Amino acid sequence: MPERVLGLNEKLYAYLIENSLRDDPVLRDLRAETARLPMGEMQISPEQGQLMALLAQAIQARRCIEIGTFTGYSSISVARALPPDGRMICCDVSEEYTRIARKYWARAGLADKITLELGPALPTLDRLIAMGEAGRFDFAFIDADKENYRHYYERCLTLLRPGGLILVDNVLWGGSVADKRNKGASTEAIRAFNKRLKNDGRVSLSLLPVGDGLTLALKRAAD
Repeated sequence: MPERVLGLNEKLYAYLIENSLRDDPVLRDLRAETARLPMGEMQISPEQGQLMALLAQAIQARRCIEIGTFTGYSSISVARALPPDGRMICCDVSEEYTRIARKYWARAGLADKITLELGPALPTLDRLIAMGEAGRFDFAFIDADKENYRHYYERCLTLLRPGGLILVDNVLWGGSVADKRNKGASTEAIRAFNKRLKNDGRVSLSLLPVGDGLTLALKRAAD
């Protein structure tokens, strides 16, 4: 049995944040405002946002797409890591939550870098593919309805260039994926998605115990 990951109690998590998080007023205020919302727990953790930014920078991402924007924390994290000519497309169905995102995009000076597509993501992704955008994106983040994860993933893989990176959130789903008694639709969808990716030879793969589980899938060059 492989050695288990180190558990993070409150004291150790506070140490992690104190010694790694490079925070600022925009992100702090956004976290605080989001935490007051009924669905505030959907917000990614600050260390995950910082990791996402680092990964986008590491692959020199310029064109990014996000599926599931919520109040904008992940999009700010990634868009800040893009070069001056970088652009990001954000897909979400909630006008209420993305209104908050727009406010903080403006505060962060990112409004010109981010385009919001308000509505179901699949038609947007299909439209981009039909417009000849396949292979022209560098980075994708998927954090929306779990039953459509496999569909989002396939579209994003088409849109990404070889060497492009897909990040998928909530792949451990609060630990329920390991509980065989849990037959919920979202849990079953994530289980099937995780199993599918493990056997997908088109990508290099790592599932990290960050936040609620974060999958990294790097698109390989075609043989």
